[in-house]
Amino acid sequence: MPQDAALASALFVVCVLANDPLALVHAMAGRPAGGGSSGPGVVWVWWVAAALTMVGVTLRRRWPMPMFLLCVLAAAARLAAGVPPTVVDLAVPILLATVAARYPRSVSLPVLGGLLLLGTVWLTYGTLTGHSVATVALQVCHRDAASAQSGGAACHHDGAHIWGAPSVLGSVLIAAWAVGAGDRNRRAYLAQLQARAQDLRRERDQRAALAVAAERGRISREVHDVVAHGLALIVVQAQGGEAALDSHPAATRSALRTIVTTGRDSLADMRRVLTAFDDLEHAWHPPPGLTQLPGLLTRVRAAGTPVRLRVEGTATMLPSAVDLSAYRIVQEALTNVVKHAGAGASAEVVVSYRDTEVGIEVSDDGEGTVAGGGNGLRGMRRRVTLLSGDLEAGPGDKGGFVVRAALPVQGRHA
Repeated sequence: MPQDAALASALFVVCVLANDPLALVHAMAGRPAGGGSSGPGVVWVWWVAAALTMVGVTLRRRWPMPMFLLCVLAAAARLAAGVPPTVVDLAVPILLATVAARYPRSVSLPVLGGLLLLGTVWLTYGTLTGHSVATVALQVCHRDAASAQSGGAACHHDGAHIWGAPSVLGSVLIAAWAVGAGDRNRRAYLAQLQARAQDLRRERDQRAALAVAAERGRISREVHDVVAHGLALIVVQAQGGEAALDSHPAATRSALRTIVTTGRDSLADMRRVLTAFDDLEHAWHPPPGLTQLPGLLTRVRAAGTPVRLRVEGTATMLPSAVDLSAYRIVQEALTNVVKHAGAGASAEVVVSYRDTEVGIEVSDDGEGTVAGGGNGLRGMRRRVTLLSGDLEAGPGDKGGFVVRAALPVQGRHA
């Protein structure tokens, strides 16, 4: 509002300095009745209309349409009183630009059309009557020494005023509307950019949240696989050591050594999982893969479960995600064998390297386990689903339990 108040004041000051409108009004107030509006009422009309115009310009941003109508009525009142247009009347195109900037085209265009129609009617009426302000030459009034002594004002014609040309009036109004409409379009474009930026920030945050959730799930599966496998072997070894404590002290000592080794390996794996965000730790402790299956099978055999390994095809380097998932699937399947297959059960691990996938099959000849009943099988399914692979888990044709997984290999390293 301070800027608009300054604009209104500037219009009034420029009007006074440029045209001396007060002298013009006083001169017109003394015109005979046949020359148009007369009498001291013209002075009051000009003052009131000018004041209303200043108010309209000052409050144009708060109430654009009411202030526009107020300025139009004030200009009409001045013209009806016989006062030629002055700089103050520029408030009308200024308010028109404000309306075009604040309202959609469905509103501002009819307003422009109505204003052009009023201007056309005004000019046409002036042409037909011959004494309207529309055809009166712009009177530049000033006070010379003689008129100052007599208290009057000397006015003379200074050529046809610029408002008398319909093309000029229409051009001014259309230009004002175009400026306001352009400002509206610019603000709408900036609002779209801001909305797009907010959408991008929201999408970025959502992706970050999804990435965090995926990483948490991956770490959770890693922790479960490490803890479940290590604890299962430790529990089996502890049970065997307790049973052989009195009759076979050497077997108990061997079981304790296996427990210590398994515990250390599990702790090392746990540290690697918990430092998953540290690239340096990854470099020194790479994730396990199929090349480490012999060590895994050795620990399982030490726990008392015979395991055989068969490799079909030519072993090649796999993508890290596929390699880790294959190792974890074998690890979890063997953990289930140790926990659920029963005493005396044996297992077999088959790794098949194919052109487009790597196959994993872990089977046992024990009592069998219940598919889908634990976190281990759910974790295996989750790993396989993330790699767009296939997983089958259930009782084997000849007894026991079988886990089969096929993991697609894309971008395999030679």
